[in-house]
Amino acid sequence: MPYIVKARHYQNQEKIFEGPLDLLLDLIERQKLNITEVSLAQVADQFLEYLQEAENIELAQLADFLSVASKLILIKSKALLPMLELSHEEEEDIEELKRRLEEYRKFKEVAKKIGLLDKNKKMFYSRQSYSGIGITFLPPKNIRADDLKTAFQNILKEIPKVDELARETIKEVISLKDRIKFLQRSLMERAELSFSSMISKSGSRIEVVVTFLAMLEMMKQRIIIVEQVGMFEEIKLKRIE
Repeated sequence: MPYIVKARHYQNQEKIFEGPLDLLLDLIERQKLNITEVSLAQVADQFLEYLQEAENIELAQLADFLSVASKLILIKSKALLPMLELSHEEEEDIEELKRRLEEYRKFKEVAKKIGLLDKNKKMFYSRQSYSGIGITFLPPKNIRADDLKTAFQNILKEIPKVDELARETIKEVISLKDRIKFLQRSLMERAELSFSSMISKSGSRIEVVVTFLAMLEMMKQRIIIVEQVGMFEEIKLKRIE
């Protein structure tokens, strides 16, 4: 089922996407970027913004979008924190996303060409080497592309389903918005804070990354001033009066 996304970047017009890869590829192609980790990091924020504005996405379909979104957040975190070490599994997830996106682009380009041929009602002829061989497939008259699509979908439904995979529990992680509010409350109590004190009680590496991103966002919005005397020295946060 197509997903409808409303976004300001599309001048408040509805945009239809065939899943998360279609949306991600559109973001990259509109900026004329190649499929690399750098380009994926650049469009991560836009992907998350569109996801927040998306409509008509069921819970089962939303899992596909969240899976891609989690990989994009991981890629952006690595771009912002070059010293961040990723596990072998995380590195494979990033490479898999790039491969899937590249393959999806190839299928989409072929689909456009096939659609153009169907639209122009062009005639097709067999190769000369097939001359004299009887016809083994004769489509009915007035067959449409939608008819072929329906037939193909019916064939796919008959394919045996794979064994059910082991269930995974999704852990709830703190959001960027919540972390910004936490830093704002902390700075209301004290004029200056150290970054190490903010992450001293962090339960996971993801929470440390989200705290760092919250600090960068507050700098961008000119809510705080960040100081660091030298490389690897303590990072100090001060609120702007």
